Amino acid sequence: MPSSPGRTAQVMADIRRRAASRQLGPGDRLPSIRGLARSLGASPSTVAEAYDRLAAEGLIRARPGSGFFLAATALPLSLAAVAPQPEREIDPLWMSRQALDGGDAVLKPGCGWLPADWMPDAAIRRALRTLSRADLSILTDYGSPLGAPPLRKVLARQMSMAGLPVAADQLLLTGSGTHAIDLICRFMLRPGDTVLVDDPCYFNFRALLLAHQARVVGVPFTPEGPDPDAFAHAAARHEPRLYITNSAIHNPTGATLSARIAHRVLNAAAVADTVIVEDDIFADLEPEPSARLAVLDGLTRVIRIGSFSKTLSASVRCGFIAARPDWIAALTDLQVATQFGGPSPMAAAMVAEMLIDGSYRRHLDMLHRRLNRKRREAAASLAELGIQPWLTPRAGLFLWCRLPDNRNATVLAERAFRENVVLAPGDVFSAGRTARNFMRFNVAQMGDARLMPMLRRLLGEVPPYGPPQQPGRDAAGMTATGASS
Repeated sequence: MPSSPGRTAQVMADIRRRAASRQLGPGDRLPSIRGLARSLGASPSTVAEAYDRLAAEGLIRARPGSGFFLAATALPLSLAAVAPQPEREIDPLWMSRQALDGGDAVLKPGCGWLPADWMPDAAIRRALRTLSRADLSILTDYGSPLGAPPLRKVLARQMSMAGLPVAADQLLLTGSGTHAIDLICRFMLRPGDTVLVDDPCYFNFRALLLAHQARVVGVPFTPEGPDPDAFAHAAARHEPRLYITNSAIHNPTGATLSARIAHRVLNAAAVADTVIVEDDIFADLEPEPSARLAVLDGLTRVIRIGSFSKTLSASVRCGFIAARPDWIAALTDLQVATQFGGPSPMAAAMVAEMLIDGSYRRHLDMLHRRLNRKRREAAASLAELGIQPWLTPRAGLFLWCRLPDNRNATVLAERAFRENVVLAPGDVFSAGRTARNFMRFNVAQMGDARLMPMLRRLLGEVPPYGPPQQPGRDAAGMTATGASS
């Protein structure tokens, strides 16, 4: 029976996808013609023709008597080939590009950082002047593998004061918070490993895990942290290698982890032999420290990461990892292998200078007051449009809000983007795509007078996505107790 040209193209596309996503590596043997035909529901002649054409392209090689093998030259990793691509407004990578590339002409209530004029301009310029007089080696040499000792000493002292005694060999400076997670993923994960995330969670967790070809499983999130029963069930069922979360000022919800939930999560993770990565990037925005998994665990199976991108400067790239010494040693080797040394000595020196001279503490005091005021103002303005926060956060940048009348947040974001406004629809944060009528708002980026009239107009044009939700659980899979008081 002759093969169908369309079906042959589908088989070829399937093999290309497996190669691009590295499910097949250079030199790997392809399934037999009959075996692949059975699995794809295609005829053997279709698969044979597809293999012949791919061999002619040079993607695969035929070995008489042995079968077909992927060519020795690997294709570049394509994230688009790893998973089906969502609508662009809920694609984490697309959304990040729009927020980063938009420039001053674009309103960014959906972005995750503070406006430039909220940052400590005078302190940054003063630190730069001090840096200009520093030893020449700081301005010209590679960074030491662990990172600059002065900043590591300051960080160790701060962590010890917060209840987490850390030795010098337990701290590694990195290029950023994202770089810290990337190093941990390189160290801990193999393609196909399972990672638990909160649902919803910071969308770049999912984008980074996609790049590492991990299997992502979402755990419903409550106002006190991950649902402990769902977490224990997911940990037992999937045996995840990692769980990645924010403890302080959760992104996107603004929730705070309770000690009760923290203990249950640690117990379930221990039973499943799961390592926890605690992203503490918003910790300095808390008025008083809340429960921390790393503190309760003592860095036995919890890794803490952080950076100063959200509170000091996203341009001065400097993050850190706190973990047990043997893991820090392995992560240091990975950092040397991937960027030959630690992060920029200039960046580390600038951050250390602002932490030591007191300007960072004064800046944080200002941020706390200013964000408290902006959260109240933003919540009041959104309430006039029928947009209600899921909870009232104790601190931070974000309001995680439910749109009125089941309005579709993805459609709203798409229409807002046409008017040079970047919004953050709920499903971009949800592994299960269950937050269709939610939106994350950055209260520090909502001062433009054009924003609220535009939202009011667009809400009137956006259709609901489905019937109203039943009591008990809302569209994001969250408990009804999470409703704002």
